[in-house]
Amino acid sequence: MTFPSTKPSIPFTILLVDDRPENLLVLEELLDNGNRQFIKATSGNEALKYALKNDQIGLIMLDVQMPDMDGFEVAKFLKTNQKTRDISIIFVTAISKDEQYVMKGFEEGAVDYLSKPLDSNVTKAKVNVFEQLWLYQQALKRSAAELATINKQLEQFVYIIAHDLKSPLTGLISLLHMVEGINESQPISQPELATYIADLKEAGYHLSSMISTILEYSRQSADQQVSEEISTAELVTQTIHLLFPPKHIQVTVIEPMPVLFTKKVKLQQVFQNLLSNAIKYNDKAQGRIDIGCNEKGDFVEFYVRDNGPGMTSEQQTKLFRLFQPGSHSQRESSTGVGLNILKMLVEEQGGMLKVVTAPGEGCTVLFNWRK
Repeated sequence: MTFPSTKPSIPFTILLVDDRPENLLVLEELLDNGNRQFIKATSGNEALKYALKNDQIGLIMLDVQMPDMDGFEVAKFLKTNQKTRDISIIFVTAISKDEQYVMKGFEEGAVDYLSKPLDSNVTKAKVNVFEQLWLYQQALKRSAAELATINKQLEQFVYIIAHDLKSPLTGLISLLHMVEGINESQPISQPELATYIADLKEAGYHLSSMISTILEYSRQSADQQVSEEISTAELVTQTIHLLFPPKHIQVTVIEPMPVLFTKKVKLQQVFQNLLSNAIKYNDKAQGRIDIGCNEKGDFVEFYVRDNGPGMTSEQQTKLFRLFQPGSHSQRESSTGVGLNILKMLVEEQGGMLKVVTAPGEGCTVLFNWRK
């Protein structure tokens, strides 16, 4: 079993509360090990102010006998406030050790007691224990945050796999239907048939290679996913071929296209999804899709521009909302997940994705990708 690392990203902070400044100095000198941070308060009100403003406090050493607001009152307020209720409290007291006082302290939220005059060894040992508990709490919080991030990435990854495999598979099935539909009334030459079969074989190889790449990619963490030198012209050309655009849609790659040092799978996912949508939603007898780019400092701004139906303002507002369709027609439906995930992939690079469109004027999707 692997335990989360307890290496602190921030110092262990102790809030010392006593109405006598000399006691605060003695306590700080006793507990200072060079790695701890101390905040000193000389009243209950001052202690509450520090506790509410600083969310990094790991322990409060709280004197019970203070004027105006005693330690019991301070502890009670801290434990009723959502922001401070989980901070550990050790009461430091010269009050009688009678059970009634001890129980009152625990009822108000103390987790331990130290009696004056303090035994230095006992005091150090108890604070060391609470510091270790705090370190484990911080490590667990980091692990929980990392797990939430991984789960979110996994959800995105599953959707992208389904979408990325479906697009070329749909094209392959369409090609098979064309071959299946050939009969005596629609004669086809041997060379043309050979071309169809070659395209089908190539599509099969592409899908097989794509599945292998995705499987390898899925086994790696974000830090292990290797960047490589990518010719974007070749990547886009391969992606177009894999999608089998219909003959009435012309897809043009406008050169020059850059060579980037990046993670190939992620960039390919963006292009494949944008091209797939541009092909699927094009409603023109002669469809046109242009892919090109412009230099933008440390980034390349790519664009995918089509002459399709475009979108209304209402459809545009739904584009990046998960599970809200922004479909172009009644025939097609979309959850809205795809474009939202592409936006996240682009933003991981520090870039932006935007859509420029109007009804009947086609659509241009622009995104920045770090060089």
